[in-house]
Amino acid sequence: MTCYCYCRVSSSLQTLENQHFEIEKYTSAHNIKIDEWVEETISSRKPLNERKLGKLLKKLKAQDILITTELSRVGRNMLEVMGILQQCLEKDCQIWTLKENYRLGSDIQSKVLAFAFSLASEIERQLISDRTRESLKRVKAEGKHIGRPVGKTSKKLKRKHHKIVELLSKKVSKSEIARMLGCSWSTLHRYIKSAVPEYNTE
Repeated sequence: MTCYCYCRVSSSLQTLENQHFEIEKYTSAHNIKIDEWVEETISSRKPLNERKLGKLLKKLKAQDILITTELSRVGRNMLEVMGILQQCLEKDCQIWTLKENYRLGSDIQSKVLAFAFSLASEIERQLISDRTRESLKRVKAEGKHIGRPVGKTSKKLKRKHHKIVELLSKKVSKSEIARMLGCSWSTLHRYIKSAVPEYNTE
């Protein structure tokens, strides 16, 4: 069995000392030998594979223990924490958190807790999805533009709309029209697709 201790802060303005102190106090009180410290200064928004934690999870073996001060140190949201917990369950190793006093491993209580986390994250995703749909409906109802803002080139093409239609009717190629208007072929293609779809040929 190997005991890993993980500490993380989001920026260089923060310090790892408090987490270090809490873990050392706990392991000393329970006669737990720390085999390796893993520390990093990185936002939890970074993908797991870009964090030291991602590499550590790959190293874990059966019966290993990962100790951290709280769940928020390992994941930015319930969904990510669930994914990390699932990896540990599959490897038969454990995550211990000091603040919540969790001992997440392969026992039945951990599996029940994992189910509760999974259910909570599913509800969270559904609520976010519902709110997003409602917001989009409201924005569309108000007649506002959805998607990327219209750029200067698109506005320029809009002013040249009649010229573009005239050139297309004369069978002038998109490449030539784009050159004449000083824009890229792809920008012109997108404009034609949305503004004059009858001339939208690949």
